[in-house]
Amino acid sequence: MNKKILIVDDEYKIRKVIEAYLKRSGFETFTAEDGKKALEYFKEKDPDLIVLDLMLPKISGEEVCQKIRQRSDVPIIMLTAKGQEEEKIEGLNIGADDYVVKPFSPRELLARIQAILRRSDYETPKAEFISYLDGELKIFPKEMQVIFRDDIIDFTTTEFNILYYMVRNSKQVLSREQLVDKVLGLEFKGFDRTIDAHIKNIRRKLSITDQKLIETVYGVGYKFVGE
Repeated sequence: MNKKILIVDDEYKIRKVIEAYLKRSGFETFTAEDGKKALEYFKEKDPDLIVLDLMLPKISGEEVCQKIRQRSDVPIIMLTAKGQEEEKIEGLNIGADDYVVKPFSPRELLARIQAILRRSDYETPKAEFISYLDGELKIFPKEMQVIFRDDIIDFTTTEFNILYYMVRNSKQVLSREQLVDKVLGLEFKGFDRTIDAHIKNIRRKLSITDQKLIETVYGVGYKFVGE
């Protein structure tokens, strides 16, 4: 079955260019011109990935992202004309998996979409779960879920994949370059602070455990230290 992509942008030409390019690549597409319609289509169509502009009428892209994250970890790629690094980081902090700055090449966007979807579908080991903290924290690779005691901790697809890669390489120091390569893919053209922003979000979500599970190795990267 073809993957379903929801394209949200208030500019008609941009929607049509992205839609045409993705359809030629075998995706099923839906388009929305504002935040209200985006949330309606999200509920109706159950997309596999969302391409979401930040500057939207009716409901902003930031608010759309936040509302979707309350219900789903569907991958979200944000489109933004804003060039400031802090604004890109803010998009990641509210739950986006990646961002693309306008003007962009449809080919670059396609590469980002394919990379995220590949990592959403990656093969997982046969172990049902991996546990830490005397069994209180469980990581379920096949379901892409993290549970502390009886509570599910919501992670985006990218956040989960970063955490899972670190868990599989527990106690090893992983550089930002390694995490970009193994989790985001060689085609990713982001910057070091993208990984830092994802790690910050993962730490915040794991803070419910009252344990420091990810250490910073200054000048090198990060390592998972859970027992």
